[in-house]
Amino acid sequence: MYLIGQAKSGISALSLARQLGVSYPTAWLLHHKLMAAMVAQRDALYTLHGDIQVDDAYLGGELPGGKAGRGSQNKQSFVAALSLEQGRPRYVKFTPVATFSAAAIEQWASKNVHIGSTVYSDGLACFAAVAKLGCTHQPTVVGARKPRDLPQFKWINTVLGNLKMSLSGSFHAFDLHKYAARYLAAFTWRFNRRFNLRALTARLLVAAATCGPRPQRVIRLAAEDAC
Repeated sequence: MYLIGQAKSGISALSLARQLGVSYPTAWLLHHKLMAAMVAQRDALYTLHGDIQVDDAYLGGELPGGKAGRGSQNKQSFVAALSLEQGRPRYVKFTPVATFSAAAIEQWASKNVHIGSTVYSDGLACFAAVAKLGCTHQPTVVGARKPRDLPQFKWINTVLGNLKMSLSGSFHAFDLHKYAARYLAAFTWRFNRRFNLRALTARLLVAAATCGPRPQRVIRLAAEDAC
């Protein structure tokens, strides 16, 4: 728990196996059990409020001979959002979604965003759904502009860059469609508790003890089914 919780960029099952002196399958299962506990906790207390930057994001690349761009079968789409406190990131939320539709964004916002918040997004039409929940929506059509020309998205772009560097640097490969929710939850879990690292291991212990059994047959299912 200490190794998984304290690793800023995440820790691979292979590295975990070497440090614990166990086999790779044992380390993999232990890692996923603890990440499943992070998903089960769902960070319900860490809701977004105030000024919120939100973006549509994707994990994974194109498959040889497959569709290119957002239509690639190897891409996992998710909503990336963070709230600001005194101009700096406070809490982050990464939520896998099947599609970027108004209904999906409205459902996401109802669980993760406080009424009265101001949501800054690009020109993707689905994000206008936050207005139905009493939030102020401030869209910006990005077009051909570069990130440095869009200060209103500075922090969400920075955190997304950190996420992708973390995953590519720590993990060589994993099944995106089955396990992306767990890896996103692990990054989110550590990020939202970064100001109290001393208590992080104890909090993970509580999460693991209260989330219920996670046998291997359940862990091997897709993350949304397992948790």
